[in-house]
Amino acid sequence: MTARAPVTLGAYGISVRRGASTVLADIDLELVPGEVLGVLGPNGAGKSTLLGALSGELAVSAGEVLLQGKSLHGWNGPERARCLAVLPQSSTLSFGFRVDEVVSLGRLPHASGRERDKEIVAAALHASDAQHLAHRSYLTLSGGEQQRVHLARVLAQLWPGSAGQVLLLDEPTAMLDPLHQHSILRAVRHFAEQGGAVLVILHDLNLAARYCDRLLLLADGCTRLSGTPEEVLRAEPLKAVFGLDVLIQPHPERGYPLVIAR
Repeated sequence: MTARAPVTLGAYGISVRRGASTVLADIDLELVPGEVLGVLGPNGAGKSTLLGALSGELAVSAGEVLLQGKSLHGWNGPERARCLAVLPQSSTLSFGFRVDEVVSLGRLPHASGRERDKEIVAAALHASDAQHLAHRSYLTLSGGEQQRVHLARVLAQLWPGSAGQVLLLDEPTAMLDPLHQHSILRAVRHFAEQGGAVLVILHDLNLAARYCDRLLLLADGCTRLSGTPEEVLRAEPLKAVFGLDVLIQPHPERGYPLVIAR
């Protein structure tokens, strides 16, 4: 039997409250090297709240979050930033920095030297298909171009990816055309193949089926189902959670579940 990879980031029985309301309840998950975990659910299911709790941005009211077996809050800022990078649902920047300067912000936790940082910034821009934007002002970019620049920034923060590192992504394909949705998720998969662990929130069920190793289906702040794409992407649970009637067919070339709305 093959030994399971050590857990990079684990959440055990975590709950989050806002005032008198529990918005996330008793969530368990583990992120391991080499895997991409996709988080699915309707609007208001608690997906962004979960990412906030895993990143330390939101305090948990119960349970614990461990990074490499150590409490998330036991890490100092630069140390944690070398292991954990977060792409929120929306990133804003009101200064007219050049794109390569924005991406270089991801290197601030490191002391790898100017030349090495320059190489990493260029590689991260290439991975997010934004290398041609390097000398543009960030403020002149479209929303989709800005999204790709911010992905390059978080990739540069952890480049090239290794065991012990975690990438948390909140809807990274938002505002992207179909070509760049796939190119961005291929970059995320490549990060995982280098040994990183990834959690990505997605709305597109077919993108999740293609690029994720495991899926977590949330509804009303609770886990409704978790497992492989084949285990989660089934007509009954998708109807129960999304209210959508679907057909599930194997992809004709790749074999993963293909979700077709009736």
